[in-house]
Amino acid sequence: MVDLHSQYEKIQPQIDKKVIDVIRSSAFINGPEVKSFQKELEEYLQVKHVIPCGNGTDALQIAMMGLGLEQGDEIITADFTFAATVEVIAILKLTPILVDVEKDTFNMDIEALKKVITPKTKAIVPVHLFGQCANMEAILKVAKEHNLYVIEDTAQAIGADYTFSDGTVKKAGTIGNVGTTSFFPSKNLGCYGDGGAIFTNDDDLAHVIRGMVNHGMYKRYYHDVIGVNSRLDSMQAAVLRIKLPYLDDYCKARLEAANYYNEAFAECDQITSPVTSDFTTHVFHQYTLKLKNVDRNALNKYLLEKGIPNAIYYPVPLHLQKAYADSRYKEENFKITNELVETVISLPIHTELEKEQQDIIVKTILEFIKTN
Repeated sequence: MVDLHSQYEKIQPQIDKKVIDVIRSSAFINGPEVKSFQKELEEYLQVKHVIPCGNGTDALQIAMMGLGLEQGDEIITADFTFAATVEVIAILKLTPILVDVEKDTFNMDIEALKKVITPKTKAIVPVHLFGQCANMEAILKVAKEHNLYVIEDTAQAIGADYTFSDGTVKKAGTIGNVGTTSFFPSKNLGCYGDGGAIFTNDDDLAHVIRGMVNHGMYKRYYHDVIGVNSRLDSMQAAVLRIKLPYLDDYCKARLEAANYYNEAFAECDQITSPVTSDFTTHVFHQYTLKLKNVDRNALNKYLLEKGIPNAIYYPVPLHLQKAYADSRYKEENFKITNELVETVISLPIHTELEKEQQDIIVKTILEFIKTN
């Protein structure tokens, strides 16, 4: 699904030198590379504060801790996403409230969001799924009406631009009260291990979170807040510093690959290519098709047998996962999600993808559909 080795080969001299420099410096935790990466990412995102941390899941958890959410507070997020988003809500003994998504963008359905707000609701967690922003202007309006926090899960959409109706443009993750991301290796901006970060323009919140990621310490052995141990190590920061200047090019390459797929599948009525909302760019962390009158699971198996990578994101909605089952959830409230988990399939998309490879993928899929 991704070709990290080929990507590495193109920047190998820079990466190798940086990694060796870190080893020679022996500044492995919170060293100069981490501080430099923080500043460079702040400049790229045009956000006041970036707080690096250990991984994207930690970023979500720490963001919620920093906001002072309390046990029993209701946190609304999308049903169709990876479990990390709801996982941290449960870990903190907050109450996850899942809502359906839009059938075309796969992002949070605004009308579904409005219906589940109660006096216990304290925050909304929009997930910018597969690489494009959720409808943040509408979400911010709802949040303002009900005095709610907005925590952006930007693990799949770093680098995407959101355009407000007045023409203002902001980067994904910098729009709500706080944003989070993951630097897992397969992400558009990925390191060579685990890593994550938290973004905010709120000075007070940033100060709290900076302490939380380091055992609640601002001064060594003085613990002012309850914290965790979640730090981006210098080796990963060094890798990310090399890759950050390439991020826009990486996203552009993914977009070009997506457009090539779109054109190739345009005449097939049984395939719906990804739809991009008019208020956001799409950085295509995933390229996800919707199938109609096609045995998705059989196609998945057929492609794997042919040596063509593909994946199903996601095969089971969160509201049906054993860990997050809740008697309050009614199937009629998750019609779109329940349809998507049966019909979506994601194809390889990455910075090194060649058109010859895409031609093979497209030809194989269309042949399967024609003969089945």
